[in-house]
Amino acid sequence: MTKILAYHVRDDEQPFIDEWVKEHHIQVDSVTEELHDDTVALAKGYDGVDFKQRSVITDKPDLYKKLHDYGITQLSARSAGIDTLNLDWAKKYGLRVSNVPSYSPRAVAELVLTQAMQLIRHIPEFRARFQDNNYVVDGLRSRELSELTIGIIGVGRIGSAVARIFHALGATVLGNDITDPRDDLKGILRYTTKDEIYRTADIVTVHVYYSEENHHLVGKEEFAKLKPSAFFINDSRGPVIDTVAFRDALLNHQFAGGGLDVVEDETQVFNQKFDKETPVPLYNELKQIPNLLLTPHIGFFTDHAVRNMVVESLDDTLAFLENRPTEHEIHF
Repeated sequence: MTKILAYHVRDDEQPFIDEWVKEHHIQVDSVTEELHDDTVALAKGYDGVDFKQRSVITDKPDLYKKLHDYGITQLSARSAGIDTLNLDWAKKYGLRVSNVPSYSPRAVAELVLTQAMQLIRHIPEFRARFQDNNYVVDGLRSRELSELTIGIIGVGRIGSAVARIFHALGATVLGNDITDPRDDLKGILRYTTKDEIYRTADIVTVHVYYSEENHHLVGKEEFAKLKPSAFFINDSRGPVIDTVAFRDALLNHQFAGGGLDVVEDETQVFNQKFDKETPVPLYNELKQIPNLLLTPHIGFFTDHAVRNMVVESLDDTLAFLENRPTEHEIHF
C-alpha cells in the first residue's frame, strides 16, 4: 500500500485527512513535528511527503539529499507559501514541489473586512477605554465604508477577492499589481501606482507573496506617505513590511491604526502559549498599541480553507506518486 507521511498536522486537520484516506484507501500517517534536519528521518520508509511549515526547513542541502536517498520524489505543501523551501536544492535532488495556491481567497479577504470594520469603528480604542472604565465616545467618531477608498497592493487571487467584497459594500477600490490589469475586475477597481494608493487610500491592504525582492516592500518611506486618517493592514507575509518602521510610524501618529495577521519572526510566537511575555520584544511592544489589531496568522483558519489545504495537498502527493500531472506543481 502507498504510504504518505504528513508533517506538522494539527488536530483540526486530522478529520479531513481521515476522510481523504477513507476515500482513497491510501495510508497517511500524521506527526505533529515540522520537517527539519532532526525530523527528516521520520520520512524513511514512506512513498510521499505532505508538509506544512512555520519556519525554514533547513539551511543546508543535506535534508534534501536524505529525502532523495529515502526514495522520496516530491514535497507537497499544505499551504500557498513555499518560501520555507530551497527550490534549488529540491531540484538538485529530484524533488517535485506543489502547493495549494487557492485554498480559499475568501477566507483571507473576509479577515481583511473584519479588521477594516473594527478599525473604522475604532473597536480597539473603545476596548482600551473600557479597560480603564472609560465609556466616553468623544474623539472616536467613525466614517462609513461607502465614503472610503480601499487600496490593494497585490491584486491576485486574494487581492481580487478583497476588491470584490469592498466594491460590493460601496467603497472605491484602487489596485496595484506587477501583472497586467485583469479584465474580470473592470468596474470593480481602478489600477494605479503604489504611490497613489499610499497617498490617497483610507485603507491600504497588502496581498503579495514573499521573496527577497519583496522583503520590506513597505517601509519607512511608504508609511510616511499614508494619510493621518488611514489604516494599514498586512495579512500576506510578515517580512513584506518593515515591522519596526510600522511600529514607529503608528506610535508617531503617521496613520490612524493597523491590522497585522502576520509579523516578522512570528514562528517564535504564534501557535504557542506563554506564561508571561513572548520571547520577541517587538511583538510585546506591538501588543500594547491600542489602535493595532493583532491576530496569530488566522487568515487561512476556516473550515473550508483547512479542508481544501489538506485534500488538495494529498491529491497532489498522490498525483506525483502515480506520475500524473497536477496543476499545483511549482515549475522551477
